[in-house]
Amino acid sequence: MSPWSAQLLPTATNMVRLDHTHVLSTFHQYKASAPARVRAGLANTICLALEVHAQLEEEIFYPAVRQVAPELLDDSEDEHQQMREAIARLRRCEPEDPQHEEQLMVLMRLVMHHVADEETLVLPAAERLLADQLGEIGLRMTRRRIALVAPRSGEIALNMGRAASGNKLLLAGGTVIALGLLWFARQPGWQAVQRASRR
Repeated sequence: MSPWSAQLLPTATNMVRLDHTHVLSTFHQYKASAPARVRAGLANTICLALEVHAQLEEEIFYPAVRQVAPELLDDSEDEHQQMREAIARLRRCEPEDPQHEEQLMVLMRLVMHHVADEETLVLPAAERLLADQLGEIGLRMTRRRIALVAPRSGEIALNMGRAASGNKLLLAGGTVIALGLLWFARQPGWQAVQRASRR
């Protein structure tokens, strides 16, 4: 890993924690009394964040942990599958449907249980057993995250706009972030890095 990326990018375990914080804080923004478009924007933001997070863990982080402590992941992938099923049920509900909030609460309980397991067991163990590899794993996760979210930048911006509840500054910020990701992913230098990382 190059010195600049080691200083700028989070380690794998810090990235997992940041994802957890993002999703939990988005859950806390959800209010049953909010307009339907706001509830839909928040729910879609949560679902997409969890889908990307689970894919990053399953493709990159979990295989690294499995090499040093496979027993730590006995329940993790099952928990991811339960979350995927809850996400599918939530996505089938319109925000006006009484089931929408109920399904969101089911998903929140699953996520909170999963976060508690990872933050008390998996992440501390990974920091002990993979300490010298966490920066490189974090770099790989960052590359993969950009590849996963860049094609969905418009969706991300739309969800942030809906969730902003009229906050034009938040909407503008979300749009800038989404467009920045899309621009960054299309740069020739980044594409060369992506090709090199697949070798």
